[in-house]
Amino acid sequence: MSGKRFMPKNPVKLDPPKDDPITMAELAKCDGEQSPTMYIAIKGTVFDVTPNQGAYGVGKGYHVFVGRDASRALGKSSLKKEDTDIKVSWDYSPLNVKQLKVLDDWFMYFKNRYNIVGKVSDLPELPPLQIVNDLNSTI
Repeated sequence: MSGKRFMPKNPVKLDPPKDDPITMAELAKCDGEQSPTMYIAIKGTVFDVTPNQGAYGVGKGYHVFVGRDASRALGKSSLKKEDTDIKVSWDYSPLNVKQLKVLDDWFMYFKNRYNIVGKVSDLPELPPLQIVNDLNSTI
């Protein structure tokens, strides 16, 4: 995606980004069901997607990303349970180079549309990225 593609068609007034610590348990509660708030994290950065009920609301197609760090699923452009499961959805280490680029594109897309409300404070440490493992095996 080019830089312009990340910009919304209509300007969005965003608040200054916050870096408030948000635990994975707190994030899980921001799912539009346990609370009216809907948060999605990407690579540990938490975005408030509450204003976009049409895409992320309960029963909508992208609700599977809400209340979790959805990095793996977004990088894979996947709605599959094995990628959106809250136990693994934060772990983007298996992504290949192309998928990591897609993930970065999603991050920019969200950054230009949704308020950053914090950082996930207790994400497990990522295992080495698969891309690094792939590169090391060819050397």
